[in-house]
Amino acid sequence: MAPEQKTFVFGDVSKHHKTDDCWVIISGKVYNVTQFMEEHPGGSEVILAATGKDATEDFEDTGHSDEAKELMGKYYIGKIDESTIPKKRSYDLFTTEKTYTTSSSDPTRELIIKILKFLVPFMILGLAFTVRG
Repeated sequence: MAPEQKTFVFGDVSKHHKTDDCWVIISGKVYNVTQFMEEHPGGSEVILAATGKDATEDFEDTGHSDEAKELMGKYYIGKIDESTIPKKRSYDLFTTEKTYTTSSSDPTRELIIKILKFLVPFMILGLAFTVRG
């Protein structure tokens, strides 16, 4: 019989966000990557930036090798109760409606989106005048 998987809640996992005690959530699984911090090719800062949220998108967007994905098994400690992951507010660029997705809020990203919503129309106008003139 296979050993029972431990299930963690987000609040407990998010407490492990330091170089000497670091856990990440990827694809519904919890990994204790503390021992891997020094070895990570991108540096420990990259992993630390992925703590306190569901890091699945960050992990997949980076394009990790098959070898890196296999190595993850070594650090697996359990699964996450996905219902405990906070909802993330995000904005659709083409509407003013707020949508909610799982993961923690990223105020920097939201600020960039607001700035772009303001600046892009002016940039298009400037380009139109430049091309026309």
